[in-house]
Amino acid sequence: SHQPPWRKRAASPGPGLYFSDGKRKVDYVLCYKYKKRHASRAHLSLASNGSIPIPIPGLWEVESGEASAPAGDAEEPKLSEEEKALMREEFEAGLLEAGLQIERDKERSNGLRFIRLHIPWPILSREAELQKIKVPVKKKCELRKRTGIAGTWDAFVTKVNTPFQPDVPDFDIQRDSQTCIRLKTLKHPFIRDKLHLYDIRSTETVFDNATRSRIVTEIISRTTCRQTCQTTGINSLLARGVYDSAFPLHDLFTFAMCLNVLQTLHEEWANYGVMHKYQPVDLIRKYFGEQIGLYFAWLGVYTQLLIPPSVLGIIVFLYGIFTVDANVPSQETCDDSLNFTMCPLCDGVCDYWRLSTVCSLARASYLFDNGATVLFAIFMSLWAAWFLEHWKRRQMYLKHAWDLTSLEDEEEELRPEYEEALQEKKAKMKTQSKTKVSYMRVFFVCFRYKFIMCNTVLVKLTLFKCKFFSQCLCVHSAVVDSRWRWC
Repeated sequence: SHQPPWRKRAASPGPGLYFSDGKRKVDYVLCYKYKKRHASRAHLSLASNGSIPIPIPGLWEVESGEASAPAGDAEEPKLSEEEKALMREEFEAGLLEAGLQIERDKERSNGLRFIRLHIPWPILSREAELQKIKVPVKKKCELRKRTGIAGTWDAFVTKVNTPFQPDVPDFDIQRDSQTCIRLKTLKHPFIRDKLHLYDIRSTETVFDNATRSRIVTEIISRTTCRQTCQTTGINSLLARGVYDSAFPLHDLFTFAMCLNVLQTLHEEWANYGVMHKYQPVDLIRKYFGEQIGLYFAWLGVYTQLLIPPSVLGIIVFLYGIFTVDANVPSQETCDDSLNFTMCPLCDGVCDYWRLSTVCSLARASYLFDNGATVLFAIFMSLWAAWFLEHWKRRQMYLKHAWDLTSLEDEEEELRPEYEEALQEKKAKMKTQSKTKVSYMRVFFVCFRYKFIMCNTVLVKLTLFKCKFFSQCLCVHSAVVDSRWRWC
């Protein structure tokens, strides 16, 4: 009864968007295929990285009689159902440790099983404060019009640009029905200790579904599995087939808003009848995201600033058309009475040719390369610097308006599919290296044995030769000695 107003619950929940208690909202869903088997006892096998999985107590049943591939086997790199169940149990235990709440489906014989995730308010507020997510505050900013010459100029520019503006409402600007004063909603990074400063009516409506899903995505992307496999994040598990899919939910109200936004984009953007209007970049960002919104904003600025050089290029081209008849080189080239004969273009085969045969080429080249082209080149050099500075200002404005000032450019993450293929390749190379090492050992042993045998034979041959020569020397000495005695 003494709860503050921002602690009150939101409106009645919709079907399928909440837990079974009807209070906790489903922020994320994990899905995997499940087939119940009658197993007598658990069977542990080696994981793909060579580590023995440690069983975690849970509600799953293991599949018996199905042996998995040994570590480093490149022929069967896929995980068994038992290993997937072990990895799911460890991953879900990590989610519980991170503060998320889990609700599983009831037991079924087979088919798809869904795991619903909910992020409670303490974890949601902590992550929002760490990520510096901006929340509307109670104080509004009054938008006042400038007076004097500046106000007259603003009114003139607004009147001129009115036909080119898309018919899209501005959700951040509100108009007071009594005073007709325009008020702009101010936002500030969320701080848990200063909730009284924010325009909070309920804990479940402080952050929209997209923000809640983004926070949950951040949590499940950094949850690790170290006992069953050395991997991090839900994307790696999806690549390995542990889970079939992971996705957030959207309620009917958000879906209706998306349909309304899509219809507005179709009428005010993706339509040839509104080619002359500016792009509704705020609506594009709301539907497609900040990255796609920035791309189309850059494309709009680039197309808009290409209008001056295109107009100047047409003027230069028209100048060439009107002055081509007064161009002396073109006149001399096209005059047949001068009878200019040119040397052959090649030796042996080519013949002499007349200069008047390239008259059309000379006149066409003058249309694009005349005296006004120098001025066009100077203008384009200045236009390039103007375009860069203009886009920098436009980009900083969009970053501030879209709350992107605190974000930094991050390197592209390694794709889980490539990571899985890389691990399989490493395992295959490890197996091949072990096989090569065993072959090299056998080769060195055989070579050593042959080397020893060869050395033994050589030693024996040497000893035999020495013994033979010594015997021959003794016989020769005996013969000489007998002859000496006879003499």
